[in-house]
Amino acid sequence: MNQARERAQSVPRYIAVEGPIGVGKTSLTRRLAESFNYDLLLEKADENPFLERFYQDPRRHALSTQLFFLFQRAQQLQELRQDDMFEPVRVADFLIDKDRLFAQQNLDADEYELYLNVYRHLTIDAPSPDLVIYLQAPTETLLERIRKRGIAAEQLIELDYLEKLTAAYTEFFHFYKDSPLLIVNSAEIDLVSNDNDYQQLVDYIVSVPGGTHYFNPRPSLL
Repeated sequence: MNQARERAQSVPRYIAVEGPIGVGKTSLTRRLAESFNYDLLLEKADENPFLERFYQDPRRHALSTQLFFLFQRAQQLQELRQDDMFEPVRVADFLIDKDRLFAQQNLDADEYELYLNVYRHLTIDAPSPDLVIYLQAPTETLLERIRKRGIAAEQLIELDYLEKLTAAYTEFFHFYKDSPLLIVNSAEIDLVSNDNDYQQLVDYIVSVPGGTHYFNPRPSLL
């Protein structure tokens, strides 16, 4: 009983899973929510009416796509702040900080200044996660996973775009200090379908201290 209580107390109450497109954020988020009986906070990319147009013509539709995501995520965070009085437990498949990362990649200088002006006026005050899990994988692996999951709009994503995005994520998390950070090499492990791989990660999550740590296990054969 004491071990179970200590384990429950050591689990971060707010976990955010991050990483580039195709790395498996949402699948891992859903599994963690089920394991810990946590509320789910998910991106709603399929609700963005500009996203498919962005993949078809990035230059033309970048600003509208980015502003839609910004307003959407700001609303989600507003709902989070309202729920905080109840001390909820949750796992999310995004950080609001990621919004500006994408904006820097997708917008030209004038559009980015406009985006930042809107961002500041929204007075976004995001709660800090108790743990951020950053999933990494080579861009070739990301592209293969994108092709395999078969979302129509994503089939237009090119390797060059993924490489730039992955580099931006790497730089961002190199300097990230806002929450404890667990960097996971997900290239050779299967955190969704392989129970042993997943359990290794869960065991690490409940034991990892503050600061930045790396999780690079050997893949399970089972």
